[in-house]
Amino acid sequence: METIESIAANTALVKAREGGGSKGRSWKWKEMLRFPHITQCKDLAMNIERDYYSLCVKQPIGKKLFQLFCRSRPDLQNYISLQDDLDKFDTKSDDERKAFGNSIIQRFLMKQSSECVSILLRHERSCKQSLELNPCGDVFHGCREDLHKYLSKEPFAQYQDSMFFDRFLQWKQLERQPITKQTFRQYRLLGKGGFGEVWACQVRATGKMYACKKLEKTHVKKRKGEDMALNEKRILEELDSRFVVNLAYAYETKHNLCMVLTMMSGGDLGYHIHRMGSPGLSKDRVHFYAAEVCCGLIHLHQKSILYRDLKPENILLDDHGHIRISDLGLAVKLSEGGARGRVGTLGYMAPEVIGYKHYGMSVDWWGLGCLIYEMTAGRPPFRAKEEHPKASEMERRIQNEHEEYGNQFSKEAKDICSLLLTKDPTKRLGSQESGGRDVKSHPFFQEINFRMLEAGLVNPPFKPDPNLVYCTDVQDIEEFSTVKGVHLDQTDSFFYSEFNTGSNSIIWQNELIETECFKELNVFGPEGSRSPDLDWSRAPESPKRSLLRRIFRKHHHSDSDESRENLLSSEGYSKSGIHNSGLNPSRVYTKAPKNNKSL
Repeated sequence: METIESIAANTALVKAREGGGSKGRSWKWKEMLRFPHITQCKDLAMNIERDYYSLCVKQPIGKKLFQLFCRSRPDLQNYISLQDDLDKFDTKSDDERKAFGNSIIQRFLMKQSSECVSILLRHERSCKQSLELNPCGDVFHGCREDLHKYLSKEPFAQYQDSMFFDRFLQWKQLERQPITKQTFRQYRLLGKGGFGEVWACQVRATGKMYACKKLEKTHVKKRKGEDMALNEKRILEELDSRFVVNLAYAYETKHNLCMVLTMMSGGDLGYHIHRMGSPGLSKDRVHFYAAEVCCGLIHLHQKSILYRDLKPENILLDDHGHIRISDLGLAVKLSEGGARGRVGTLGYMAPEVIGYKHYGMSVDWWGLGCLIYEMTAGRPPFRAKEEHPKASEMERRIQNEHEEYGNQFSKEAKDICSLLLTKDPTKRLGSQESGGRDVKSHPFFQEINFRMLEAGLVNPPFKPDPNLVYCTDVQDIEEFSTVKGVHLDQTDSFFYSEFNTGSNSIIWQNELIETECFKELNVFGPEGSRSPDLDWSRAPESPKRSLLRRIFRKHHHSDSDESRENLLSSEGYSKSGIHNSGLNPSRVYTKAPKNNKSL
């Protein structure tokens, strides 16, 4: 039964989620995101890397501003319209791609069209052939490359002299603002881990909901977890996958190191498998979640990242029912020699991990086999329901016994599990040179369209109830406290400074776009002119003071005048030989206002 504390915490969180976005913004959000004057961006302008792909393709706000620049130039409008259509082509369903692809060819790659892009006319024939043979393939690959090659030269150089690039500098300056706990509102506790807690939080300026993973500093130091914490943070920084949680911010407080991550409101798969109705999941959910986890593993492996901790509790659902891999504390960048070390959760460890052997990506495919098995059977492959065998017995089973399959398993489910749970890693499905393609092509996934899945175009078979909180009651989560006897000193400062890097560029920019803050703030002057904040010849305007600040300032000045009069009187006394022992004539005394906080 829920306690009053849990009901209150859950109600506040549900209300915050419903009000996410514009409704969740602080009333001071525009002041929080106030553009610095362009003259305050000089250092950034001098030091920013002038790379076309970084500034105009990868960074979401940079891409939008470069497109706005191109639209302001009649000679570039067709180029950017083509780029828009190529992006739309990637989001079309299989049935729509052929017709939409033909419209692209007719509009932009044919000489007789008024919108033709002359530098790309040579691609007409090859694009037509590719579209006819395989409309679901990368039909316009060569066309897209030549388009970017052209835009990266003179248009990019001209863009850097425009007000649109100056506005990009302003956004980048905002992006670099210090991040503190005051950046967020905090809601209920969601869970607890080895080094700290996870809390629901909301960015005050944008209303965006996130999960804040707090690593308690004394716990990290006592357990020598600095390398693990920094490793997880660095790995998350370089990822931008719809199947792995994203790192939005990293900062520190007096007691905690904080990583602000994608908010996953639907709970973890362990909760859904074991605590919502009969153990296990329906076949359509098993197929869908396994396919998305497969995509997530492939994205990690493409960056040479070995995950090593695949289990239901680390697979989280978002508001819509899509999953993401979370908790990358045990992940590692794989070198040529592979990895070694007994790392992970025992019930899901591969035999080669238990045996202290060198291993590679094979251990993650073993984890996928365990996950599919548990989602189907409602229990892990080497442990019965409610059974708690000793560690030595679990090791023996994993290394020597074969899993058993009940009636819940279809022929395809049994086959893929047995191939993924092969004891010999060299013979395990996914461990060959295919990079996971052999897993995706298995008959178990025959109804999954991976191209559409990776584009986010497949509707999940289950959508979490927005009025429910899918996690343990607040009262049932043990309180986390600091470790006594562990003292933090200057030797820890270097580690904290490496961790405390603020906003993660791509995720931050996406947040501003998704919450429509970008749309509302990215305003220029009349008739496409520079706004005052973009005028290099004008000095920055002083920020407008609130009514309370103006009243305080007036009060402060009157006190200062009174003090100045007292000082003059004192000087007069000194000259006449009469000394006022109650006032030091070398200091101007002013009355200190109460609660002098920034407003």
